[in-house]
Amino acid sequence: MNSSATPGRRIGVLLVNLGTPDSPRTPDVRRYLNEFLTDGRVVDMPAAIRYPLFRGLVVPLRAPKSAKIYQELWTERGSPLLFHGLDLQEKVQAELGEDYLVAFGMRYQKPSIGKALEELRAANVERIIVLPLFPQYASASTGSVQEKVMAIVKDWWIVPSISFISQFATEPGFIATIVAHGRAEMAKQHYDHVVLSYHGIPERHVKKGDPTNYCRFGSCCDTLTPANQYCYRAQCFATSRLIAAGLGLQPGQYTVSFQSRLQSRLRDPWLQPYTDEVLKEFPAKGIHHVLAFSPAFVADCLETTIEVGEEFKELFEEAGGKHWQLVPSLNSEPQWVEAVTDMIRRH
Repeated sequence: MNSSATPGRRIGVLLVNLGTPDSPRTPDVRRYLNEFLTDGRVVDMPAAIRYPLFRGLVVPLRAPKSAKIYQELWTERGSPLLFHGLDLQEKVQAELGEDYLVAFGMRYQKPSIGKALEELRAANVERIIVLPLFPQYASASTGSVQEKVMAIVKDWWIVPSISFISQFATEPGFIATIVAHGRAEMAKQHYDHVVLSYHGIPERHVKKGDPTNYCRFGSCCDTLTPANQYCYRAQCFATSRLIAAGLGLQPGQYTVSFQSRLQSRLRDPWLQPYTDEVLKEFPAKGIHHVLAFSPAFVADCLETTIEVGEEFKELFEEAGGKHWQLVPSLNSEPQWVEAVTDMIRRH
């Protein structure tokens, strides 16, 4: 029995990922986008502007297009982000044993964070460990989950001790699992270059989380220090350096870039360089075989399978590239399950 748990009481664990529509149909996609894009931590506009702009204009235009993409992503089991999350929950529960109760929720749509927390409350857990499944901290992802959890538990009459694992960008088990996946792909054939593509965020989000004005969007991110420990950009570079070291790559053999920017909606710059622009330059530099990673995601989803795996592949080949290969996400692989359970036990 885990010595940190009171006899007869379990430790609650809440695993959280971003969210997914209930189905790839346009109404369900619209409902999901309305909740996601009106989150003030995702789109940090005043509510009086954000709600009418996105619910009245952006989402109605975007939902039908996004629904078509979700139809490509959907499988017999439904949304990969959902079923991989449920698989992870089940396997982590099995590894942790009866001293723990593991719940799974989504920040947007179902299963909700509220439902997952209620499951833990009903079990009268001793305390709760919240693990947002985002390796690098960002206010728009991990911060939003933290805000939602606190907004729910503030109405509980008894609030148990709650702690958050706010980031695991340099967690050895996380890095080792990605490296193992990369080595498996590299064993199949030779690659000229490696791309580590992270979900982008506006530069202003980084600056808003920099109370000491440390960030210069340059060499300040070359090391992870107490001054930039929660800087999303610095964490992405730290993750990349560790993955590259594990794969035996030199600096010139890999590129760190950022994807998924809302370039047509918000005019201010997002983190650069942009993946879709960088990859077009590779063939002219003699880079024709590229291995791509998505280290900001731990489960297959639209941004990995479709954007990096298919859309970027098409752009690369149109520019003259010969082979673009996406390294699969960690999903519920045994080594990743072991890494998650290790983080929870140590926490």
